[in-house]
Amino acid sequence: MYVILDIETTGGKFNEEGITEIAIYKFDGHNIVDQFISLVNPEKEIQKFVVQLTGINNKMLVNAPKFYEVAKRIIEISKDCTLVAHNSSFDYRILRTEFDRLGYDFNRNTLCTVELSQKLILDQPSYSLGKLTKALGIPMTDRHRASGDALATVQLFKLLLEKDINKTIIQDSVKYHDKRVEKEKYQKLLEAMPKESGVFYIHDSEGKVIYLGRGKNIKTEVNKLFLKETKRAVKIQDRAESITYEKTGNDLFTRLKYYLELDILSPKFNFKKVRKPFLQDFNSEDFIIFDKGREIEEHAVILVLNKEVFGYGYTNLAYQENRLDILKSILTPIEDKSLAKAIVKDYLNKNNVQKILRLENEK
Repeated sequence: MYVILDIETTGGKFNEEGITEIAIYKFDGHNIVDQFISLVNPEKEIQKFVVQLTGINNKMLVNAPKFYEVAKRIIEISKDCTLVAHNSSFDYRILRTEFDRLGYDFNRNTLCTVELSQKLILDQPSYSLGKLTKALGIPMTDRHRASGDALATVQLFKLLLEKDINKTIIQDSVKYHDKRVEKEKYQKLLEAMPKESGVFYIHDSEGKVIYLGRGKNIKTEVNKLFLKETKRAVKIQDRAESITYEKTGNDLFTRLKYYLELDILSPKFNFKKVRKPFLQDFNSEDFIIFDKGREIEEHAVILVLNKEVFGYGYTNLAYQENRLDILKSILTPIEDKSLAKAIVKDYLNKNNVQKILRLENEK
């Protein structure tokens, strides 16, 4: 059983919106078997652009019931049903927020007709409710009013049920309120992570890096990310399809690799930081920094030439370290030398490394 829902709100700051109108149609997969439609007094001002869009103004809502007066009816009509909406994450969030204010934990499984349409009705120029229903010949009245939009969503959902021939796509698209599917996915991703220092890359379904993370324990950092409930963290969690990682062996390499790749990859969900120009020079013109590698007997190496960071990498043979020509061919060159210098210099000012070998005598 489904409840197909549409909500109109006051607009405003995230999680501070109020409901102005709600329409719910209980749908058994064939017919509407119950319905609830009501204006709602949000007890706050409606944003001007919302008034223009919906035609609902505060005067219309003076005598409308407040949310607590319709809450019981919403609970009853939606009991044991999957909540369906066009962009269900919005409508479900608004409902949960209102119930939270009443001290009630409102939980329902959800389906989104935007996501289902993208899977079952391919190659549409737009998946907005108005344009999609028009393209499909679904009649719509009272656009941007709860009842009109909800009825159009009922007709759209009927079509989606018919198009899901194997009856698997819709079932697989249900978002369970206990997040059982997400938890299983996160657990599988987490199991593959090492408990060592390094950087990790969150990839979306297309393989693109959407978030770059780092830490002394990659597994712990990934787990922290999956447990966060911020808006940004939830978006990363929803889009995470795979995670790759690179062990670094030490904190200096973790920082260097993280900031250099952050500049190159520009992942969607990382904060963009404005860097101040770095003016301080190294004390020596040419030297090699040695620190802990990823494995026993491996060295992490940074080569500085002419007071610039030439490159970084790993060695496990003294022969490689003692021959500058060989070492230069092994190391990964660095393009953003000012950024690399800032990271290395700042680290050396505050931390120790295993060894610094000055090359002045070899020039």
